[in-house]
Amino acid sequence: MKFTDGNWLVREGYQIHFPRFIYEVAEKDGAVTLYAPCKYLNHRGATLDGPLLTIRISAPTDEVVRIQTWHFKGEKAKYPTFDVLDQAKSVQLEEKQDMLSFTSGELKLSITKSNFALSFENAAGRLTDTDGKGLAWIDGPEGKTYMRGQIRLGVGEHLYGLGERFTPFVKNGQSVDIWNKDGGTSSEQSYKNIPFYLSSKGYGIFVNHPEEVSFELGSEMVSRSQFSVKGEYLDYYFINGPTPKEVVSRYAELTGKPALPPAWSFGLWLSTSFTTDYDEDTVNHFIDGMAERGIPLSVFHFDCFWMKEFEWSNFIWDRRNFPDPEGMLKRLRDKGLKICVWINPYIAQKSPLFEEGMDKGYLLKKVNGDIWQWDLWQAGMAIVDFTNPAACAWFQGELKSLLDMGVDSFKTDFGERIPTDVVYYDGSDPQKMHNYYAYKYNQVVFDLLKEVKGEKEAVVFARSATTGAQKFPVHWGGDCDSTYDAMAESLRGGLSLTSSGFGYWSHDIGGFENTATPDVFKRWTAFGLLSSHSRFHGSSSYRVPWNFDDEAVEVARHFTKLKNKLMPYLYAQAVENNKTGIPVMRPMFMEFPEDPVCETLDRQYMLGDSILVAPILNEDGIASFYLPKGKWTHLLTGEEREGGIWIKEYYDYFSLPLFVKSNSILPLGKKDDNAVYDYLEGITFRIYGMDDGGSTRRDLVNAEGDIKANVTVERMDHTLRVKTNIRKDQFKIEVVGKKTIASKSSSNETVLEIVREKQ
Repeated sequence: MKFTDGNWLVREGYQIHFPRFIYEVAEKDGAVTLYAPCKYLNHRGATLDGPLLTIRISAPTDEVVRIQTWHFKGEKAKYPTFDVLDQAKSVQLEEKQDMLSFTSGELKLSITKSNFALSFENAAGRLTDTDGKGLAWIDGPEGKTYMRGQIRLGVGEHLYGLGERFTPFVKNGQSVDIWNKDGGTSSEQSYKNIPFYLSSKGYGIFVNHPEEVSFELGSEMVSRSQFSVKGEYLDYYFINGPTPKEVVSRYAELTGKPALPPAWSFGLWLSTSFTTDYDEDTVNHFIDGMAERGIPLSVFHFDCFWMKEFEWSNFIWDRRNFPDPEGMLKRLRDKGLKICVWINPYIAQKSPLFEEGMDKGYLLKKVNGDIWQWDLWQAGMAIVDFTNPAACAWFQGELKSLLDMGVDSFKTDFGERIPTDVVYYDGSDPQKMHNYYAYKYNQVVFDLLKEVKGEKEAVVFARSATTGAQKFPVHWGGDCDSTYDAMAESLRGGLSLTSSGFGYWSHDIGGFENTATPDVFKRWTAFGLLSSHSRFHGSSSYRVPWNFDDEAVEVARHFTKLKNKLMPYLYAQAVENNKTGIPVMRPMFMEFPEDPVCETLDRQYMLGDSILVAPILNEDGIASFYLPKGKWTHLLTGEEREGGIWIKEYYDYFSLPLFVKSNSILPLGKKDDNAVYDYLEGITFRIYGMDDGGSTRRDLVNAEGDIKANVTVERMDHTLRVKTNIRKDQFKIEVVGKKTIASKSSSNETVLEIVREKQ
């Protein structure tokens, strides 16, 4: 939302009122309230006829400052609101002459009383600031009002996040409206809108409004980041780092840390695809074909047409194609598979559930009491009202019948096209519910899975999201084309999402729309199986590798087995995400915040803290990527490279830039035919590039996510000392790029004498 006309003028019909100075300060319950007139008071009569902003400053937790601003406080409270942690820490107030200072941990907000200029700093120095226009109430046309916040953008500062966005990864220069839409991956629209952004300067801004929030990120004013909402109230949080990881971790602490997905969900998923014809024989043909070709499969997914056409959702198997669903699910599970089925929160008029939902008040209604319906997607489609507890129980009851049959997970599709001309059961504001609906929908499904399957078995495959929905993993990138362009834009979206507090992200390997060439499919397969979660899925064609070419089968087998061997490493990263909120897939700047080159990289990423992945995005097989400073070793070849350089080189289909950073312990599993096994039995500790005097440690987890052991490596001169609480007959040690010339072992300690291999 833009309010100005260039640098000097205000757009016609708008009046911008900002605080001129602080008139009064009041402390209560650990918070501070400021009263700031929007005009100067030259005499007592000037206190009449003009707005006064009420500004409350508090600390919901350490290293976070919350700024709430009201023009009129008398607006009726509107719901829903985000579920945000508030530990009600006391802000430390200090007043010196013309300056007020508020401190939370090492984060300090200073406000100049005479002109309301704001400055944020931490122990490392100033983070950002703004002039007296940093807060404003705006009187607009047609009686509409707005609240606006502004923060100065520093020279060279980059902004990231705001959900899964497929536009340029660095958000500077963009106008972004936080409003969920079903627009695919090739537009400015997004399925997952998150009113939180992350700065390369080491702070984050979270705007605590479920309704539409408009961001102008160096766009309306090129040296300002701006956010605005309709109405009389603005609530935002300033989150200190100083590192990007710490910012994201604190944001997750505020809004909810991701649940730990079950280990099996990290294995390969195979789908029937969307509009394809299939029955049990087709399904078995795919599953048996994967087994015959040696491609380990963890999950089989039934997309839309497991239900009868025109009746989505009825949650009833189409017995024309699946006459014995209970028996079929048992037979599939006997093959060692988990089962996922597609659902959405919409009820078509032809569905047997429509009449029941209408009669019992479980569906969204128009203002006049009619059921809200349209024909876009399903004929006569209505929408479940998840603000009604009885409707939630009804919806869960239908899904529970499927779980009782043998289903393990749900693909929670849709949830974005939620109307605003409706009435909710609990009186929720439709504007606030538009984005928040995705949270309620996925929460209802996830809670049922936890109740029936257990907390460690709950996982969904979700498309829509808003703040807090990271608690219900996993999310995938929606409908993309089957091209290299779509592959790159999908990666930008995923890295933007994980910059926004989401731990996991997936995408349709080979693309969704149309059918990829064998070349694109093979390159996307490597990318997909080096993402946190991996799924073959598409629209109008089957996505089994042999439909592309024989080499695609080999590529799928190669990277699926590699991912399974990496599970001791990957699942430990997932456990860390569950504790800290730091994502498993993360942009380069998050792992290397001191390297300015990493600030703009959007075609490569870190998979956990040690492995760099750079998907190949062209038909020539040429990779162009950057290695930060330090030694890097290719995971597959063992080739060492010195970092701090750009590299451009060819890779065949069985490789890609896949480098392990120095001073890393990479735990590799003994098995590659399944994502779930005993990760500690026969484990290999692969040690990469330990610096002299360096030390590193790695926690080791089992397939249930419990930390069962650890390993520490220290180097001094030509000696590596490896300590672990695993029995010595249960692990192996590989020192990459080194040669062992002597070793001594005890039950939990191995000392290796090493020399450099001859070149």
